[in-house]
Formats: sequence, C-alpha cells, structure tokens
Amino acid sequence: MADSKVNDILVFLSVVETGSFASAGRAFGLSRSTAGKAVARLEDRYGIRLLNRTTRAISLTEEGQRLFHQGQAIQAAIVAADTSMAGADGVPSGTLRIAAPDALGRRLLMPVVRRFLKQWPEVRFEISFSDTVSRIIKDGFDLAVRVGVTSPDGSLISRTLMTDRPVLCASPAYLKDHDPPKTIDQLSAHDLLQFSSVGQRQVWSLQDATGFWSNAPGRVRLRLDSAEALREAALSGMGIALLPIVLVKDDLKIGSLVQVLPDVKRGEVPIIALYPHKRFLEPRVRRFIDMLAAELSGR
Repeated sequence: MADSKVNDILVFLSVVETGSFASAGRAFGLSRSTAGKAVARLEDRYGIRLLNRTTRAISLTEEGQRLFHQGQAIQAAIVAADTSMAGADGVPSGTLRIAAPDALGRRLLMPVVRRFLKQWPEVRFEISFSDTVSRIIKDGFDLAVRVGVTSPDGSLISRTLMTDRPVLCASPAYLKDHDPPKTIDQLSAHDLLQFSSVGQRQVWSLQDATGFWSNAPGRVRLRLDSAEALREAALSGMGIALLPIVLVKDDLKIGSLVQVLPDVKRGEVPIIALYPHKRFLEPRVRRFIDMLAAELSGR
C-alpha cells in the first residue's frame, strides 16, 4: 500500500540520517527491529540492497543513495503540506530534542524553555545537558547550542545567539595566599584551572596592553570537562580559571570570585545555535530558535 511504503521510506531516511536503526526507531516511536523490518520491506519490494551493514557502521549503496535523495523530496513535500495546513507560520507541536553545554545551557535555555512550554502546550522537550560535544544529526537532535564554534560542517546551519566575554577569576582565599598577577607573564607563578574535552585542551590566548597576543603560562594542575566543575574549583580556591562572564557574573557581583588581570583582553566567544540544513524547518524548531535569539540578544 502506498501509505505504508511512504512510512517505510521515512524510516529509511531516519536510519541514514542518524546512522542507527535504534535512533531511527525512537524518532518514530518504534523498536530497533521494527525500523530494521521497514528497511527490509523496501529492499524486498524493490529487489535491491539499500544499505551496507557492518557491526560498526551503516552506509548507502548506490541504489540507496538514489532512494535517499528521492525520499528527501517526499519528506520535504510532507512538511510543506503540514506547514501549509497549519497556517503560514505553523503551530509548534511534537518533541524538540536539544543538546547544550551543561552549566551555560541550564542558565540560558531553561528560562526560555519554561516560556515556550507555557506558550505552546503541544510541544515536549528532551534536553541533554553535557559539555561533551554530540553528533547532532546522528544522535537525533533537532538543535544544539555550542560555545565558540564558528564553522560547522555543510549539513548544519549556524545562528549566533549572543557573544560572551570570558574572564579570568579566582577566589579571594586563593588570591590571599598567592600574590595577584599584574602581567600575563606573572601567571607562570599560579595554578591554572582549564577545560579539556575529548583530548582537546583549552589554551588561553590573552592580549596585553600593547596589543600583543600570547598564550598564558602557568601550572595547569587541574583539567576538567565541565565548566560548572571549573567554576566550583575556582570558588574553592584551587586556582585561576577562565570562564564565561554569563556563568560567573553573580559570583563576581557578590565577591565570591574576583576578576584577575581585568585589563587583559581575552576576545569574545560566540554562543551559537546549530541545526540540520533543511528546506522546511519544523515550526517548533524555528519558533524556539527565534525565542532563544530574542532572549539572549538582549544580554
């Protein structure tokens, strides 16, 4: 039947986009085996192999690539029809899956999520707060918020939500036991707290009053893959950290953290939204990005 064939094609598209039968099944409320049977039915119907399967990966055959491109046109037409029937802007509904960094995500996203849920009762959220970078399409996310990313791959669209100015900071207790540095070079006598994730280590690039940029010296005695954990380490007097101002502005205001080398420039860091490149973006994704951008641009 035509309708079942279309459903199987949509499942097939999801398998290719996520790289996983299990993830594709979840997107449609199906089990892994049911998603696999949908692809098997297409292969039986057409008498061709659509996917090369190994224990580690799934790849398209030549015939599978052809069906994938044709299936995308079908998917776009369905989305366009839904959008048209719901009105020019569309009514947000369904599940919005978001990946965001832990500490910043909680502070920036949750107030907007509360407003969005109140305004659009047919929307549900699934949010992963983690400083580990997710594979947006493969892991089945509609949207990711990233810090410092400026050039995503061609399958993603980026939109800058705001820019942040990181600050060097330490607790009053730490600065009482260590002479506060007056120049970048004097950081060499201090304990630095730095971010590290998936083998990529943070490097502090700082600009002095003469305009000269240099990498900060110092003893990096603690590396963490969580910005919130770095903040807590700084608060407990373990060293000097470089953290987003949006994350520590309240600590600086009440004095639990003190800015170090305030005249040294650290540059601005973009906070961006990343989402899959689609001709028709689902109303729930488009409306949430717009609300998030409007909220954060004022900061």
